[in-house]
Amino acid sequence: VPPPVCHAPAGPTLALLTRGPTAQELLLPPSPAPTPKAEQRDPNPAAMATERPVRLVLDASLLLDPVGAGAPVPTLRPGAEALLRRLRHSNLGVAICHPEEMPTTVSGFLEMAADLNSFGYISLPAPTGNHLLNELMLEWSRTSSCFYATSTVDEDLFSELQSHNWKVIAVDNECGTKDSGVVNIGKLQELLITLATLIKKEIASSSILMVGYAMKPSREEDFAKRGAFPLYPSQNGLIFVPLSFELHLASQLQEVDIILHKMTDEIISIDPNCSISFPRGISFSAGMSEVIRFMEEYPDFCIIDPFKNISPLLDRLQIQEILVRLQELGSEGRPKLRAPHSLKVINFSGSELQKQLAEANLSFPLIVKPQVACGVADAHNMALVFQIEEFSNLSVPLPAILQEYIDHGSKIYKFYVIGDKVFHAVKTSMPNANLLKSSSGDEPLTFNR
Repeated sequence: VPPPVCHAPAGPTLALLTRGPTAQELLLPPSPAPTPKAEQRDPNPAAMATERPVRLVLDASLLLDPVGAGAPVPTLRPGAEALLRRLRHSNLGVAICHPEEMPTTVSGFLEMAADLNSFGYISLPAPTGNHLLNELMLEWSRTSSCFYATSTVDEDLFSELQSHNWKVIAVDNECGTKDSGVVNIGKLQELLITLATLIKKEIASSSILMVGYAMKPSREEDFAKRGAFPLYPSQNGLIFVPLSFELHLASQLQEVDIILHKMTDEIISIDPNCSISFPRGISFSAGMSEVIRFMEEYPDFCIIDPFKNISPLLDRLQIQEILVRLQELGSEGRPKLRAPHSLKVINFSGSELQKQLAEANLSFPLIVKPQVACGVADAHNMALVFQIEEFSNLSVPLPAILQEYIDHGSKIYKFYVIGDKVFHAVKTSMPNANLLKSSSGDEPLTFNR
């Protein structure tokens, strides 16, 4: 009988994110939106702010590798590819621009980069008189909050951009600029957090919060594709910006209001012989170690989730101890919950193993898992064992947790709780034990999941 399913409350389960202009909208002046009646206007300043699009124009000098200037095949400078990938899902209106007289090999390369990322593309004609901007950029300045990022100093262009309310960000300029209205930053990696800070100031609303996040690139990309990390303020007033461990972290953390992290992505090693109690027994990357030190110094800073709340999930023995306490939560008339019977072992060859299994109320088949639950390469190397003889030469890392295998019809139910909201998902899982045994060939089934 499948376990009972707890249904999520009616209505949307996730806050919808507002979206910025598409690439097609970027290439054409946006039609002015009708002004809603006063009584219909959302009083939330964050919602009002997102009515005005944010445009970002990237100058070619910002993206091209200066080391390869003049080479037959142009290349992006270090960090540019990651920047473009993040901007692709930022919900900003982004365009790449270059001078009209640029060689066709370079302009074609930039146009391809724009197409690949669904950005707009602008070829700036030679300046005529005092006019350095094309009509499209002039139109944007009337309808949008506009930012121009470059690595080339052009005082005349900067002056005209600013006269039309563009904000100019100069990156990695060796000679710098005398213009006090230009925002100067040293590295390309600083652009996104600088841009996020400027957008927040432009909106000038205390209801806008900046979320700095840290996780491995593949996980970030997966979330970003779902629209989870917009740089353009979301409907509920959130701006997301990546924290870079290549930059001075303290200065970045001073700009953000919330830290969102995947701590386990930054684990270097875990000592299996140490009783894991955060941070004891865990070695983190230098960047995450700095975040941890920051949180120790500023314990009231908002972080999702607090490190000590995540620590038990690194150790399957601690997880088991938490699950055992579920039995105390049973109430009359409701299904009872219990943890699977389990046993921690430090080797698979002890003569007392059979006796230990009996004392732990364990019978075959058993699922064997490393005690370390995540953060190391072999944390998910597991095995299904059908008889005592199969423990010989078992390759699961030690110490290990032995658990009874519960038949569950190839389905598991995952529950997620945020505040007072409960969500669930049905996931495909392993078949029942009799089906697995028939294909095991009297050998333990090893797997990684």
